[in-house]
Amino acid sequence: MAEYDPENIFAKILRGDLPAHKVYEDEATLAFMDVMPRADGHVLVIPKAPSRTLLEAEAADLGPLFAAVQKVARAVKAGMGAEGVTIQQFNETAGGQVIFHTHIHILPRWTDVPLRPHTGQMEKQDVLAAHAEKIRAAL
Repeated sequence: MAEYDPENIFAKILRGDLPAHKVYEDEATLAFMDVMPRADGHVLVIPKAPSRTLLEAEAADLGPLFAAVQKVARAVKAGMGAEGVTIQQFNETAGGQVIFHTHIHILPRWTDVPLRPHTGQMEKQDVLAAHAEKIRAAL
């Protein structure tokens, strides 16, 4: 099992070393806009406790994480006027994980609107800020 790297990008966001468009925060979790969204309003929810993958996370951290995922997913759906949401979670490189801090993707969905491919292209900051505001208002 690989060791948790405290210099991963999400750990830096948690420490305030990197900026993020925050949507929700409580004592155990942080939700913020994905800078490379696959859908307008794509949000990430992370535990504040360090863990590389869901498989390595402490069981006690999972309840608060998924309570936050549910709360934020409801706000994403309402705030973005979506018809549904896709919730994704990846573990290890072979499973599609790129950043090794446990995280959950919440993607608003609309009928007949496919997810955008992951191109690595960053969204404009003003667009992320506007989406974050809509979602925060729905909380």
